[in-house]
Amino acid sequence: MTTIMENLLNQPLVPWLSGAGPEGEIVLSSRIRLARNLRSQPFPGRASAAELGEIVAALQQVPADLGEADGHKYELAALDGLSPLARNVLVEKHIVSPSHITDPENRALIVRDDASVSIMVNEEDHLRLQCLEAGLNLGDALDKANAVDDIIEAKHDVAFMDTIGYLTACPTNIGTGLRASVMVHLPALVLTKQMGRMVAIATQLGLTVRGLYGEGSEAAGNVFQISNQVTLGRNEQDIVTSLNGVVKHIVDKERMARELLLNESPDLLADRVWRAYGVLRYAQSICANEALSLLSEVRLGIDLGVIDEVLPEVFTKLLVMTRPSFLQNLAGDTVLHQADSNKLRAKLIRSSLQKS
Repeated sequence: MTTIMENLLNQPLVPWLSGAGPEGEIVLSSRIRLARNLRSQPFPGRASAAELGEIVAALQQVPADLGEADGHKYELAALDGLSPLARNVLVEKHIVSPSHITDPENRALIVRDDASVSIMVNEEDHLRLQCLEAGLNLGDALDKANAVDDIIEAKHDVAFMDTIGYLTACPTNIGTGLRASVMVHLPALVLTKQMGRMVAIATQLGLTVRGLYGEGSEAAGNVFQISNQVTLGRNEQDIVTSLNGVVKHIVDKERMARELLLNESPDLLADRVWRAYGVLRYAQSICANEALSLLSEVRLGIDLGVIDEVLPEVFTKLLVMTRPSFLQNLAGDTVLHQADSNKLRAKLIRSSLQKS
């Protein structure tokens, strides 16, 4: 296994989950994803195994082309060359989608050394290119994505029509092929029971709100993904501007909800976050979802100054480290059963809080 893939699998904190960037205490990351297809081949859902293999083969030079342009190292990894555990770790780190690893044969991943650029090969489309930035930074993510797209399109003929735009497997992606999304931490809106109204507003504005791992997932740890639903008939800048405006509104509402909790029930808030800290600090066994829920409340306490002995980045670090596949990867050849996993998770949390 190469150094890039080893680092990607073993290091919990990637730059775009550092907690830095605009609105970083609430907006964890921003992502731009572009869907592209090679004109000469059928969409992955209709392609034969041989055709899927031809698509992977046609993209072998892409890592070198990208690296020459920006000075970073890129590599192409065949998914069926990775263990099932490694593939699940990539899902937990938001590098690939759950559907991309369902059938790994003739599917691949192109990834940059800092994981801020990755390309899923033969997911729903031939290319699912994504660029990530820390905080609310959709503009820089879009610039990076367009630069990568230009390099690829300079050497590969992609499916495009002047009257429609980019052709994609799913009709909702036709046009720009762009999905812009942000990952946000909204514990105060959840605690004050305003989250339902925020979801309704976002839906009315053509956005969708999903859980931690996107479509079909739950909002573990009060972390949500907000993204655009429609690409046809809208240009890239309109999509990004619209999402940016809605997210800023939600961020303002989250801040107001935090102030409400701090001003109207400071004792209850303090008791809640310190109880969460106490459980995490001393628990000998804890399941994944309970850990994320308590870590969310501790992070809220840190952001509001209730807890001053823990660094904010502990939350984003443990957001990855406490996931089941990442824990198993840390354990190496030792098979973790549920009880073992819960014990190791608690141990890592205790250690992280002590070091912080």
